[in-house]
Amino acid sequence: MESQLVEWRRRLHQHPELGFTEHLTARFVSQKLQEWGIEHQTGIAQTGIVATIEGDRMGPVLAIRADMDALPIQEENNVPYRSQHDGIMHACGHDGHTAIALGTAFYLSQHRQDFAGTVKFIFQPAEEGPGGAKPMIEAGVLKNPDVDAIIGLHLWNNLPLGTVGVRHGALMAASERFQCKILGKGGHGAMPHQTLDAIVIGTQVVNALQTIVARNVDPIESAVVTVGMFQAGTAFNVIADSAKMSGTVRYFNPQLAGYFSQRIEQVIAGICQSHGAQYELDYQPLYPPVINNSQIAELVRSVAEEVVETPTGIVPECQTMGGEDMSFFLEAVPGCYFFLGSANPSKDLAYPHHHPRFDFDETVLAMGVELFVRCVEKFCQ
Repeated sequence: MESQLVEWRRRLHQHPELGFTEHLTARFVSQKLQEWGIEHQTGIAQTGIVATIEGDRMGPVLAIRADMDALPIQEENNVPYRSQHDGIMHACGHDGHTAIALGTAFYLSQHRQDFAGTVKFIFQPAEEGPGGAKPMIEAGVLKNPDVDAIIGLHLWNNLPLGTVGVRHGALMAASERFQCKILGKGGHGAMPHQTLDAIVIGTQVVNALQTIVARNVDPIESAVVTVGMFQAGTAFNVIADSAKMSGTVRYFNPQLAGYFSQRIEQVIAGICQSHGAQYELDYQPLYPPVINNSQIAELVRSVAEEVVETPTGIVPECQTMGGEDMSFFLEAVPGCYFFLGSANPSKDLAYPHHHPRFDFDETVLAMGVELFVRCVEKFCQ
């Protein structure tokens, strides 16, 4: 199937689409499923698709999730299959995820005698934002029939080709976002006593936010508070009346949910009060942490041992502070999300995710199908 997988992936790569606008992608997936006689529903959570394949006997229900959206990045790869949509590219491997899920669906539709129960394929929009998993769950994709477990994979250029990153518990971090505006009082740079300098206040906020992880979070825990944007001022001799900043919070422990929003506001409020300034804070919890079920993770690990060539191909210490809305599925049903190594430096295929030259070794696609198929055969016995 490798040549077909590569063909599908390259077609998807040439026509990337942003979250909730994956109309061409969904149409292509639906056409293939229809061609193979696989029952499916379209238009779920706008552009999502759910397909079901039944084995030849009764058994459990296993879901396989694949995200379909691309990123607002201008592709710099000089390849025949480069993006034809200006300013949009598959820079995170979702084209490969969709191709792998399609290949798995095709294979299982031809080998229904090899598994019991039902396999449900969830082709999800908008993982990169604003998030398609939650609206798909709300639309009932885990019901009728009720899903017993769910699996998914992420092609991962942080691991070399031929490796599988799988672990119990937390794999990826919660992702939260904050935006803050400091409201001071502007004036002449030579007369600061007449002002409330928003830049001075804002920089104190930035510095103080770094103490949250260093002094408020148990050092055994992993967490990140990053201010990634700071904007203020209009001229060298004008004291700014406002300053804007935005950043992200990441953590693994679900018990920390809600803590950072409270603590960040306490820090901002205290500093602003000490200067007589005001503030506006918008805090948005985006995705919870990706927490793998131990039993399903063990199933994936046992399957990976059958697929990869050496024991060193299994990488349990593969955590990342990156976020993923697969987490919502894993909160709803037991499951496992895992990484499939896709980097090959010898072919100049090792650029990181979200880079304008991101690409991966396409031989990984067949490995992804084999992993999924073997998981189905082992779970749906």
